[in-house]
Amino acid sequence: MPIETVTQEHRPAGVIAAACWRVRAVAVQQGYRLSITCNDGTSGIIDMSRLVASEKAGVYAVLKDESVFNQVSIELGVLTWPNGADLDPEWAHEEIGENKTWSVPD
Repeated sequence: MPIETVTQEHRPAGVIAAACWRVRAVAVQQGYRLSITCNDGTSGIIDMSRLVASEKAGVYAVLKDESVFNQVSIELGVLTWPNGADLDPEWAHEEIGENKTWSVPD
């Protein structure tokens, strides 16, 4: 099954994302995982499989549909989805900086 890869650079006109924890690129991988790169070059994998499968997933439950999960985009340095779900880029940067991977808790 082919996996859609999304790589985006997002810089709205007139807005400069200076914080090192801003996400500048994302690629969708199998198993509800995202490969990200931050402004400062920090890069790693975010594993969202536990979160999307959780009974307490809330706004993230819709991401269990891979076609929705694959619609991840970057808005002002933040990973977002069309339903309004997003991930805290500072937390992602911290976890990936320390461990190279982040298994998002449910």
